[in-house]
Amino acid sequence: MHKRKYALHYKIALIINYLGHCISVGALIVAFMLFLCLRSIRCLRNIIHWNLITTFILRNVMWFLLQMIDHNIHESNEPWCRCITTVYNYFVVTNFFWMFVEGCYLHTAIVMTYSTDKLRKWVFLFIGWCIPCPIIIAWAIGKLYYENEQCWFGKEPGKYIDYIYQGPVILVLLINFVFLFNIVRILMTKLRASTTSETIQYRKAVKATLVLLPLLGITYMLFFVNPGEDDISQIVFIYFNSFLQSFQGFFVSVFYCFLNGEVRSAARKRWHRWQDHHSLRVRVARAMSIPTSPTRISFHSIKQTAAV
Repeated sequence: MHKRKYALHYKIALIINYLGHCISVGALIVAFMLFLCLRSIRCLRNIIHWNLITTFILRNVMWFLLQMIDHNIHESNEPWCRCITTVYNYFVVTNFFWMFVEGCYLHTAIVMTYSTDKLRKWVFLFIGWCIPCPIIIAWAIGKLYYENEQCWFGKEPGKYIDYIYQGPVILVLLINFVFLFNIVRILMTKLRASTTSETIQYRKAVKATLVLLPLLGITYMLFFVNPGEDDISQIVFIYFNSFLQSFQGFFVSVFYCFLNGEVRSAARKRWHRWQDHHSLRVRVARAMSIPTSPTRISFHSIKQTAAV
């Protein structure tokens, strides 16, 4: 009875997962296109947001590919299947490293009061995209020699190869929480009275990070806190974990793009420009079509006059 009950909950959780990932991918693609098209807002802060959104798109796409792997292929441990798991875990790590970049940028700009104009984009790109590479390569080598089974997805009790990449992720999360503590402390004192547009944007970015970082951290830590099979908490865990895991990309899109004042203002201006351009084309088209009717009448009149 219990097995049947949990099987039903896992099926519902899988539906939630698919629904959440579909909604997240849709929102993430819209957010990605907005950052791509709105060149007027392409500052370092929004480039960081853009890269974080990109990692979520790639991670979600790889998640869908993982779901398509057949159980027999999973058991036979095909090389291409192991590659998909490796790439998926790489994008999981880049997610958290780009979240670290978000915290690092805010901490540098607000706590250290370092001019953001002096910050180099390539440094953040290196942290977000390059540092995860050796971590995942080391993990893949460990899996190949010590846990080369089931497409490298998941781990049996007593096997700790996955901590090769999970350890750095936990460290990054802890550092980010320290960053956030310092940022909030400074915001509560030094920046409260300031009303410049840049400071307002910083405050909004901090609010978004305050919401998203615990969200990302909670969903990741849930991997280590799986309650017992015979407890009602198992059912709560199944639904809570499925919802948070699948809707992460949606929350990131909302807080870093759709609620971003710069993005909304630039999108509104772009929309008004398009409307003005469209209405101008309509007026020009109408103006060019007006002379055709009088011309025909005048030629007809001339013909009648000539006949008389």
